Amino acid sequence: MRKNRRVTYRPSKSQAVFGGVVGIIFVCIGLFVAIPTFGAFGILWTLIAVGITGMNFYQAFGKGYVGPEIRIEDEAAEQENAGDPQLRLERLRTLYDQRLITQEEYETKRQEILKEL
Repeated sequence: MRKNRRVTYRPSKSQAVFGGVVGIIFVCIGLFVAIPTFGAFGILWTLIAVGITGMNFYQAFGKGYVGPEIRIEDEAAEQENAGDPQLRLERLRTLYDQRLITQEEYETKRQEILKEL
């Protein structure tokens, strides 16, 4: 049986600050170049740049920011089950039922697993 661990991460503070500084530059480009030149597109550009800048500074300095969550499968549990023929046969059948392998591949691998018993 696989065990999943939930892990969260944050970008490094320096990475987030750098993104914020670059965002400020893009906001300035929006205010002084894009809006006067392109009108509505310039406003959209500037609003997106403000959002990106705010997000980066929140990631760098926000106390409530945790970061995205990722799932990590526990390899020890996977290795324990790797040798269990019943689980291997069940996984093989699942692959066949989902049409990810052909009947020939299923039968060949099934025979290999059964020979190991």
